[in-house]
Amino acid sequence: MFIAHLPAGYLLTRFLIGRGWHRAAPPGVALVVGLAGALAPDLDLFYFYFVDHRQTHHHHYWSHWPVAWLAVAVAGAALARRHNGAALLLLFGLGGFAHLLLDTLVGDIWWLAPLVDRPFALFTVPARWRPWWLNFVLHWSFAVELVLCAWALWKWRRGKEARAKEQKGGCRDQPRKSL
Repeated sequence: MFIAHLPAGYLLTRFLIGRGWHRAAPPGVALVVGLAGALAPDLDLFYFYFVDHRQTHHHHYWSHWPVAWLAVAVAGAALARRHNGAALLLLFGLGGFAHLLLDTLVGDIWWLAPLVDRPFALFTVPARWRPWWLNFVLHWSFAVELVLCAWALWKWRRGKEARAKEQKGGCRDQPRKSL
């Protein structure tokens, strides 16, 4: 996945906010935490380029191990009953885990790491084009990313319109109450 992690994180977080996650924190805070979780696994790219000099596939780092994100989510779930903020930790972990699910479509993810050193991917992107990223952009899986982006944009615009209606005093079909 190249461009759909943030939109998918938005969709996941908006879904969870709609299911009562607004009790753990204000919706804006929950949205920032969910989006951060959806992007967090790829922060290892800084290490990949600037320290490791592209020697190791960045999906092989611990930040792309499902067990790491599962541990974050489980810790958040275990502590959420005692601390409202821990629900945000759960949300962050779910965002990271969703990132790995999306990467599994065409990217290698070491689902059994650190116990088993074997990557898994649902589909393979053949290397046909230069530069390398064209292989992903011209692959059918990029259409999945575009759909996620369009869905997130639609959801965001719909929410924006609903908030604008609320600020104007509700639906025009209903008479306004006079003071």
